[in-house]
Amino acid sequence: MPGRVVLAMSGGVDSSASAVLLRRQGYEVIGLFMRTGTHGHDQGGTRPDNKKGCCSAVDAGDARRVADRLDIPFYALDFEREFGRIIDYFADEYARGRTPNPCVVCNNWLKFGQLWAFGRQLGADFIATGHYAQIKQGPTGAELHKGADPEKDQSYVLHGIKREVLSSLLFPVGGYVKREIRDIAREAGLLGVADKPDSVEICFVPGGDHTEVVRGRRPEVAAAGVIRERDGTVLGEHDGIDRFTVGQRKGLGVSAGRRRFVLEILPATNTVVVGDQDDLLAGGLIASRVNWLTDPPADPFRCAAKIRYRHAGVGASVLARPDGGVEVRFDEPQPAITPGQAVAFYAGSRVLGGGWIETSN
Repeated sequence: MPGRVVLAMSGGVDSSASAVLLRRQGYEVIGLFMRTGTHGHDQGGTRPDNKKGCCSAVDAGDARRVADRLDIPFYALDFEREFGRIIDYFADEYARGRTPNPCVVCNNWLKFGQLWAFGRQLGADFIATGHYAQIKQGPTGAELHKGADPEKDQSYVLHGIKREVLSSLLFPVGGYVKREIRDIAREAGLLGVADKPDSVEICFVPGGDHTEVVRGRRPEVAAAGVIRERDGTVLGEHDGIDRFTVGQRKGLGVSAGRRRFVLEILPATNTVVVGDQDDLLAGGLIASRVNWLTDPPADPFRCAAKIRYRHAGVGASVLARPDGGVEVRFDEPQPAITPGQAVAFYAGSRVLGGGWIETSN
């Protein structure tokens, strides 16, 4: 029998349609909006067209109106302190010459950490979000799988969920494509959110300029350094390594007479190393802090490895290490393997786990 479920409601179409679907399935739904303290860029109660975040006062109002229309209890809780840890992580990674993935960390720490803690306080049987992923029952219990819509699949950013929580998760939109979800919202009379744009920005980086956030938290990052080739040839200077990420081509601020790409970021000397596109290719990587959603493998295994959200995934061999990390060898060399990003492992549609990229090799 369906039970009580706490649903994270962001004010967007996916979580709103999730509420509709859960009600149809007979669940007792409680809506929760997570206030993060990052909505200060809203002006006059509206969000500019190019501000497509998910934590604003406008979004909170949209979530409350959906809950009212569906006649479900609704709470807006203050998670500003907890969210501050995520912003600190974001700034610290750039200061270390790495490229952070705050969406993965937010899911691990907040949405499936704090949300589950709140759900238990309310006696909830499940927690739910509007992510495009699926929970399926396998021979050894609940499994995390890709969403049915390949264009919207979000399983990559969910690989860090603790295995023991999987059986308590619901992803109501995971079996649908986006067009169907918008139709469900319209049919339910949720016209205010049915055509709402998807969130495409990091919610605490309005306008997409992350340097303001990083330097606000870690001003010491704004330190001059050089941009050079691997052979030591200096091409120019920069005002901080936080402006760069591995694989970057545009906005380097130097002219070399040919296209240059960021190959390495060396925080000890504030040096950015650039080179040819082919220099970005690597046959493997080492990752740390792997979270397994299956029994930890004792032997090397085959899988598809995905090294960024929009990466299609590639055949790979994975060897677990005693330190909790893995060594990954790709069937074909991959470009721009970026320290600080995540690698996720798949067997077909199932997510086996994932970890944090330390280095390519």
